[in-house]
Amino acid sequence: MSDSQKVADRSTAPPPGVNSVDRFFKISERGSTFAREIRGGFATFFTMAYILVLNPIILGSATDKFGHQLDAVQLTTATALVAAVMTIIMGVGGNLPLALAAGLGLNAVVAFQIAPLMSWDDAMGLVVLEGLLICVLVVTGLREAVMHAIPQPLKQAISVGIGLFIAFIGFVDAGFVSRVPDVANTTVPVQLGGTGQLTGWPILVFCLGVLLTIALLARKVKGAILISIVTMTVLAMVINSVADIKAWGLTTPAWPDKVVDTPDFGLLGDFSLFGAFGETTAITVVLLIFTLVL
Repeated sequence: MSDSQKVADRSTAPPPGVNSVDRFFKISERGSTFAREIRGGFATFFTMAYILVLNPIILGSATDKFGHQLDAVQLTTATALVAAVMTIIMGVGGNLPLALAAGLGLNAVVAFQIAPLMSWDDAMGLVVLEGLLICVLVVTGLREAVMHAIPQPLKQAISVGIGLFIAFIGFVDAGFVSRVPDVANTTVPVQLGGTGQLTGWPILVFCLGVLLTIALLARKVKGAILISIVTMTVLAMVINSVADIKAWGLTTPAWPDKVVDTPDFGLLGDFSLFGAFGETTAITVVLLIFTLVL
């Protein structure tokens, strides 16, 4: 072997200490480290974990055409399982550090727009059809063509809108704002706190959490968001156990009785692929699927 070939082999060889996991996920190649990826993974989990609570609440609070409700434990199990499987597929198959979970907003469409027209099995069948249609769009390349056809300002506006929606949910759950009841019983306008003033332990914890996050981010502390979430969660649990707070929002933070429990997979595969066509018109079904796709 010539000297030039030896130099070329050494230049293409992986750096010392790089293992197979690093090479597969291209961690060092992308300028990252194992510690950074682990911190990012935990931060992503904690910022997305709200869907484990909200998805069962939204879907479990609605009834279908026949007055049936979905079981909260089964909904939680299905939500967690789908998020885990799809995130693993994205990481191992797509080699991208992205997490996937049920979409907030999409579940509201299914619960309050689709389910009242048919059974839950038929409604979930439409979700499956929507997923299959998106797979076809991806395989054929049409999805990318559609995405390129959407103006960039509209894409940015959608991202901003989703961010504001999630932020507004945080404001409401923290008690920072509350709905002002009116004659039409709409969800607007809102007011500060429950009485027009910011008072109470939950508001204090919320404000401290926001300030802590801003301070840590400004000082460029590694894992700033993760540190803030964990710190405020523990603080909320301590205050709740000492002060006996009656309402913190959607859930009351408390020390868990169990770290793990037996999941209930009763909802898996519980759908009717074409049952919706027997409950409403074909045009309505097509429009509903189109809405889900968007």
